[in-house]
Formats: sequence, structure tokens, C-alpha cells
Amino acid sequence: MTSSSSPVAPPAAAGPSSRRDALIEAALEMFSRDGYRAVGIDALLKQAGVAKMTLYKHFRSKEELIAVVLDQRSAAIAAAIAARVKAVPAEDPQAPRLRLLAVFAWLQDWLQDPGFEGCLFIKAAGEYADEDELPRQAALRFKDACRKLLEELCGGLDCGDPIGLARQLELLMEGAAVVGFMRRDPTAAVAASEGAALLIDAAERAPASTL
Repeated sequence: MTSSSSPVAPPAAAGPSSRRDALIEAALEMFSRDGYRAVGIDALLKQAGVAKMTLYKHFRSKEELIAVVLDQRSAAIAAAIAARVKAVPAEDPQAPRLRLLAVFAWLQDWLQDPGFEGCLFIKAAGEYADEDELPRQAALRFKDACRKLLEELCGGLDCGDPIGLARQLELLMEGAAVVGFMRRDPTAAVAASEGAALLIDAAERAPASTL
């Protein structure tokens, strides 16, 4: 702590990068809480503490800002899940199964976070229905990446239909997110994890022709 007699340097002026980051951070907070179309540009700029020229210097439109927010959120989620999956010891004979369940463990933490306000990506797809709209495209990129991850992890199992299993697990995850938000029920992901374990065990036991 600086004593009262010590000079205190004035804060550095915010540079272009920090203003852009402040705008993205404010947008993430407001979009999560209020949705996308309900958040006006003026309210967003006030929350971020930046001028309108800052927005249009970095983003061609509000929709482009939304897409960038979603892409950054996607990258953060991917990193968090990857860390959970990587933490499973490779030498564990149950590693393929445990890696999949690690994804659901992340899901539990997400839904149980006091700040959980539903899935930003589902909300974006709901508010921007046209295929050529940037927010919807960003949402689909994230959902496609999630599906691909599940397919890759299911591919490590000894099961007859890893792609089919991945689709089932994807539905569990999406359903848990929706139920957790709609009913304000943080235990939805617990039920999804239990269901995932049952599906994985059943898939490993079933021959290819019966799954």
C-alpha cells in the first residue's frame, strides 16, 4: 500500500487494445444478463466507459461485436474443458471414459456457478435466426466444436457406434443447460452426468449392430 506522503502516479491512459477489451467485457456481462437485442449501443458504451467511435473503430456493427464476444467465450470454454480432459491420467485403464465424464464435470461447475445465466450460444441462435447472421454463425461454430470434441472422445472408447454415442451425449449436455436455466436448477448437470455414465457403459457393452 502506498503511504499518504508517497507520490502516486496517475493511471496510464487506456490504449486502443484496453478500450476494445473493456467493450468486449461489458458486452459479455450485459448480453449474458439481458440478451442481445435488448442491449442498446448507448447503454453498452456507458457500461464499458468508451466512446461510440471506439465501437466502430474495432467492429463494423453490433452483430460483429456479438460474434467476437461469442468466439472469445468459445475459446475460454474450450480451454477450460481441455484442461479437465488433460488432467485425466493417460495410464488409467478407464481414461477414455473418465475424459468424457470430465466434460460433464465441467458442465456441472458451469450450471452451479452463481453467475450462470443460460447458454449464450443458444440465446444467440434464438435471437438471430437467419443463417447469414454473424451471431448465429458464431454460435454454430461453438456447437460444432463441442460435437466434434465429443466425437473424438467417444472414438477412444471400445464401442460400436462412437458417433451415435456422441450425439446422445450432446443432447444430454444441451438439455441440461436449458433445464438448468429455465428451472433455475443447478442439479440438472448432475442428472446429465449420471445419464452420460449410463450411456457410456451401455455403449461399451453393446455390439455395433445393436447400438
